[in-house]
Amino acid sequence: MRIASLVPSATEMLFALGLGESVVAVTHECDYPAGVEQLPHLTRSVIPRGLSQAEIDAEVRLRTGEGKALYELDEDTLDELDVNLIVTQAVCEVCAVSFDDVRAVAERLPTQPEVISLDPSTLGEVLADIPRLADAAGVDEAGEALVESLGSRLEAVEQAVDGAARPRVAALEWLDPVYIGGHWVPQMIELAGGEDALGAPGEKSRTAEWSEVEGVAPEVVISMPCGYYAEQAAAETMRWRGHLGLVGPRAVYAVDAAAYFSRPGPRLVDGVELLGHLLHPELVPAPPTRRSIDVDLERPARVG
Repeated sequence: MRIASLVPSATEMLFALGLGESVVAVTHECDYPAGVEQLPHLTRSVIPRGLSQAEIDAEVRLRTGEGKALYELDEDTLDELDVNLIVTQAVCEVCAVSFDDVRAVAERLPTQPEVISLDPSTLGEVLADIPRLADAAGVDEAGEALVESLGSRLEAVEQAVDGAARPRVAALEWLDPVYIGGHWVPQMIELAGGEDALGAPGEKSRTAEWSEVEGVAPEVVISMPCGYYAEQAAAETMRWRGHLGLVGPRAVYAVDAAAYFSRPGPRLVDGVELLGHLLHPELVPAPPTRRSIDVDLERPARVG
């Protein structure tokens, strides 16, 4: 089996299934587990580097509005690798190469690889994708074992916070403009013992005004700019500390969204464990690699 992964979450899932040696190429954004970035890259972003959040949002809106791609696929390299399974996604048009483009390329390849698209909108659908992928790759037992392990960890967090007061939480997936975290994020907050004040499980992320965030009076704000790491998220959060000060939460946390929230893979469970600790530190221990920053809007951020 020779597998090409065209989305970071799929790469993480393939390695979690023990298929790392079968993965022969990945995306330019794949960075987990360590060393995967050394594999051949099949994609590149056409969005220039160094843009602000507002500029990134404007560029994405412009290109999608014109029907233009946000990513380019290296068809020549894909052809040379003789893959027989391509894993991609269609749920997010700004997260990966167009599914239609991938399917068209696959039909031209001499190996005629199978194309499987992972398109979850909820945490349950993320878990359901694991046996689907395991079946396509011929490792059914590994899929069953991984789902059982992840399910047990989620249950442990849910039980730990059972009966505890639920703080109102605002999950911000982007800050300029403001995007409210959707898809699996509201469910993650609920499992971790919180109440999502703005998002709805399974619904797409959506734009909002700062006045709406202020209006729901969240006790905790989780800053999770899509694809950002904790330090990047903290820096961006401090840029908007004036607005956040008006929102008035008792705590603001910048988290490693790229690892634990943006990508619908196994590490979403790490994200639930992290949220459980942030919302209920007395009930849920800190994960070994918590990758969060307690943002004091009056002082420099502290890495946790």
